[in-house]
Amino acid sequence: MRIERIQCVPGLTGFYYDDLPAIQQRAKVEGFFYKGSPITEGYQAIRQPGESISVMLFLDEGSVAYGDCSAVTYSGIGGRDPLFVAKTYLPIIEQHVFPCLIGRELRHFRSLAEEIDQLEIKDRPLHTAICFGVSQALLGGVALAKRKTMMEVICEEWNLPAIKKRIPIGIQTGDQRYKNAEKAIVKRVDVLPHGNINKMKAFGSEGAALLEYAQWLYQRIDALGDPNYHPILHFDVYGMPDMAFDKDLLKIAAYLKELGDACSPFKVQIECPLLRDNRTEQIEAMCTLRELLREQDIGVELIVDEWCNTLMDVREFINAGAADLIQIKTPDLGGINNAIEAVLHCKRKGVGAYLGGSCNETVKSAQVTVHIALATQADQILAKPGMGVDEGLMIVSNEISRTLARIVN
Repeated sequence: MRIERIQCVPGLTGFYYDDLPAIQQRAKVEGFFYKGSPITEGYQAIRQPGESISVMLFLDEGSVAYGDCSAVTYSGIGGRDPLFVAKTYLPIIEQHVFPCLIGRELRHFRSLAEEIDQLEIKDRPLHTAICFGVSQALLGGVALAKRKTMMEVICEEWNLPAIKKRIPIGIQTGDQRYKNAEKAIVKRVDVLPHGNINKMKAFGSEGAALLEYAQWLYQRIDALGDPNYHPILHFDVYGMPDMAFDKDLLKIAAYLKELGDACSPFKVQIECPLLRDNRTEQIEAMCTLRELLREQDIGVELIVDEWCNTLMDVREFINAGAADLIQIKTPDLGGINNAIEAVLHCKRKGVGAYLGGSCNETVKSAQVTVHIALATQADQILAKPGMGVDEGLMIVSNEISRTLARIVN
């Protein structure tokens, strides 16, 4: 089976682009949006609609495989590629990717995805969002050609066993921390709430607001859950402790102990407890903080996100011992072949693999992520896209169920 022609169409994503530095510098909230001027290059507003490009591969026997190019909510920040705008990047796909793929046989996914990853324009690599979407389409095309699930294709090409095992799912509440957390509790979600603690108001003076929220969460789990329900409590704090405690790692460690005690006996995960100016500083600070937690027997797990964008970044953070889990942010890694490699590297090194991504993705990219998670046996997967809980949870959970039902051991 070969690619006969390709077509691209612009589309929407499940959320928005947000200029995080502008938000953290006390941008005024005005309804759902923010009033003020953006700071990060490329942004026209502090919050603006997310954009995607669907890449459709028309195959010679009549079927169509597609993938969605998209980027994370906080694009252009923390070492990531710039804002992904459809009108800018659609012509690049047509001019540079189409000629590489039209007429190609869909026998193997891995080699084709790696080829797209290595494409350069004027000595610069393709935007990660392009590699992300094109590789999804290629995986779907190979799966169609072989009459297999995408999970089975990955298992075959990476020599992995096809294990029929569900992956724990985590949700994001967005700014609706209370209502959406209750939705997750009622539906017995494995990992919650994320919480979007990206502003000092949400974190509070010396973390008081987050502590109060964690105590409320504990009470609601007790009230709405049942004795057999033991979710992991995951808080993404976007470097707020670093700001609140003036980069004092001893104070941050003491605070994390207090937060962990407030949530006991539930396991606590903290994503991005600090945010430094570059990857080297981020790794050094995370290593030091993690060592402080171990020395003081503080059971809170640390998750890396910011400055951990590429497959090389993932390896650097893991090899340095900078985290208990890596948030593998699928769009940031470009081709999904890199996300596969990232999870497998985590597994080899005994580090937790949280196959995440962004609320600013699409249904298609979420479904493809499920197949990666099942094939590699990631430790957690993010429900996406969107911030409404129900929609992303439905998409990911149902794709897991359908895929496992199709696998024959």
